[in-house]
This record gives sequence, C-alpha cells and structure tokens, in this order.
Amino acid sequence: MASAFSIIRAADLKAVPWKNGGGATREIAASPPGAAFDAFDWRVSVADVSEAGAFSVFEGIDRVLALIEGTEMVLIDADGPRHVLARWDSLAFAGETKITAELPNGPTRDFNLMLRRSRVSGSVTVRRDAVTLSVEQGSVVLVCALGEFAVGDERLSQGDALVLEASRGSHVLNVEPVSEGAVLIDARIVSKETLT
Repeated sequence: MASAFSIIRAADLKAVPWKNGGGATREIAASPPGAAFDAFDWRVSVADVSEAGAFSVFEGIDRVLALIEGTEMVLIDADGPRHVLARWDSLAFAGETKITAELPNGPTRDFNLMLRRSRVSGSVTVRRDAVTLSVEQGSVVLVCALGEFAVGDERLSQGDALVLEASRGSHVLNVEPVSEGAVLIDARIVSKETLT
C-alpha cells in the first residue's frame, strides 16, 4: 500500500523570489516535507527564469533540469561545455558545477529535481502518451506541464502535481493525456538504502 498520496494544485503553489532577483521558484514537494535547503533528501520545484545568470551552487546535490516553457535555455559549464536545451529537453548535473544560464529567446520556466547524493537517486522522464506506470518503492512526482492528464481517477491540469510515496509492494498508476499535445513530467526518487 502507498504510505502517502496527494494532489497539489498549481494555484496553491507559492512563488518565492530568488535572492539575485533573476527569477522565482515554486516548491511542489520535498522530503522531509518543509525541509530547509541544507536538510532535504529530495526536492521538486518549478522555476521561472526571467534573466540570464549563474545557478546557485548546491554541494552534495545531484540535479535534473527540464525546460518546460520557452524555446531555449543555454547552460554553460565553467569548465567549458555548453548545453543547449530546447523545450522538453533535460540535463542532469552535479549541484557543485558552476553553471551559468543564457536565455537567447527570453524568459523560461524549468522543472527541477534535486537529490541529496548520499541518500537518494532519481530520474526524470517526459511523457506524452497513455502508459501504465509501475512503482515498486520510493517517491513519484507527476507534474502536468502542458494541457491536461488523467492519472487514475484524478485529473491534473497544467501546473498540477500528484505525489505518491510507495513504502512497499507494487503500485500501478494509469496515466493518459486528456488534451491534445499534453505533456507530463515523471520524476522518480529512490532511497539508496533500498538499493543496497
């Protein structure tokens, strides 16, 4: 059985401005709930990026970023590599990496999964089609990034999220796009203790 199951509506997410004024972040879910930046195991959020600038450095954190609004974001690693993300592209990188973002075509919105490397691992998948998702253990955060999706008996509109904490046993989530062109972000988090 699932130990926790919740729906988070886009309208209930609070925007928190960045210290540098370059954007704002809306936290969708974190573990433990409400944990500070130095205490979370994992965190899922959506960020509005209004201007180019440097990313914050997070020691010991693995990150996955997916571009969900806007046409392009260029991430420049201080060591040289440039990563050009088109809409729905994602990039995994270490939080210690000194990265600067450029916005060639104006403001963007991105989905962020942050993982404390010593405790959890995770992944992000962009889904457009109907599929049956199997969850064995860990946490699943499904965010409707465009249009509308049905997840079981629930409906997720753009910006809404479903969070499932699976303690043990197998769980099945049937997801299906309700509107044409709908896109769902599927983030999975697994404790490294359960992997050993």
